Amino acid sequence: MKHHNYAKTPPMGWNSWDCYGATVKESEVKGNADYMAKHLKQHGWEYVVVDIQWSEPGAISSAYRPFVPLEMDEYSRLVPAENRFPSAKDGKGFKPLADYVHDLGLKFGIHIMRGIPRQAVHQNTKIKGTEVRASEIAHQNSICPWNTDMYGLDHTKKEAQMYYDSLFELYAEWEVDFIKVDDIADSKLYGAHLEEIKMIRKAIDRCGRPMVLSLSPGPAHLNDAAILEENANMWRMTDDFWDLWELLYGMFDRCYRWSKNVGPGYWPDADMLPLGHIGIRSVDGGASDRYTRFTQDEQITMMTLWTIFRSPLMFGGEMRDNDEFTLSLLTNEEVLKMHREGSDARQVYRYQDRVVWQSNGADQELYVALFNIADVAQTVSVDLDDIGIKSNQIKSLTDLWQKQTMPLVNQEIKSHLRPHACQLLKIELK
Repeated sequence: MKHHNYAKTPPMGWNSWDCYGATVKESEVKGNADYMAKHLKQHGWEYVVVDIQWSEPGAISSAYRPFVPLEMDEYSRLVPAENRFPSAKDGKGFKPLADYVHDLGLKFGIHIMRGIPRQAVHQNTKIKGTEVRASEIAHQNSICPWNTDMYGLDHTKKEAQMYYDSLFELYAEWEVDFIKVDDIADSKLYGAHLEEIKMIRKAIDRCGRPMVLSLSPGPAHLNDAAILEENANMWRMTDDFWDLWELLYGMFDRCYRWSKNVGPGYWPDADMLPLGHIGIRSVDGGASDRYTRFTQDEQITMMTLWTIFRSPLMFGGEMRDNDEFTLSLLTNEEVLKMHREGSDARQVYRYQDRVVWQSNGADQELYVALFNIADVAQTVSVDLDDIGIKSNQIKSLTDLWQKQTMPLVNQEIKSHLRPHACQLLKIELK
């Protein structure tokens, strides 16, 4: 499928949600793009994504304000609020901001909600390229339970497809590279909106510009895996993920269940990385302005699971406030090589909160992750037979986070781990 070529490796970038909720401003987007270009681009990080409510002039946090006016053009399409994105004035939309990001050698993305603005339906505004108006293509019983901005679209109306086509025509004019579509992978009320997913796929294919398609929120259902793979590049397998141990603990099972549906161009998404300085203007995640509540061990455990499983990596913090440890998580070349080149990742076993995963490297390499997800220290081990090798095949053994060469082993790899800690090993084979 052609669109799988748009994301041959799991996308890596920054998203404004965890730190700024619905309120991010142009200056903050540019500042984080500057940081990424200077510190992260050389390590493969490339997407800068503006999350939800960019068309709302008065957004104040991650708490959505119901039924507020949004900025919209004559064809029922939302446009950036100029008081937050000054370069959008005179109908320029996100093109100037996208140009800024592109000039840094990075890629630009935006968040949208599925469907058509309710205000367009109530005002019965125009749809580009047709005499039909907004109220005639809306499915007014198809609503989002947590945001009042949109109605779904009636996929039986050809003009509904034309509306989506006009949206992505606009995004192509803005030179958008990444689209995160919300209230679609799982809607909480109706399950996945599969027909609208297909409509969006068609609209992207027709717009003439490659765009990575990300679907939110989750948890997406395994029964929909084929349709998700056929139409999207990544889809959320979880609800919003925050810096709470119980959510990270639960992600091990989600990764296990989705591990057979990972491949070039289609990536189950474990959601954003709530690292660094988050909650600046957000009330989600159980606390406001803070640095991540994850311990350093838990942060390493999260990064190890995301990278060996090959989830997309979307950093959620205000990057300009990163400390040395946070930056080290994002720039470990050996770990990122595993994330980029690994294959056939699988859970070897899980027993009494001891978990072992493995992944194959691109060369003569094998990666093994030992996780202690218990609340007490314990030893985690794995027999070499269970990962398909013999001791005489091992050339070297390296701890990738500690960046230390380890002693060779006979028949078993084992490590005594603190609570919620892990060890990630690269085995170089002869």
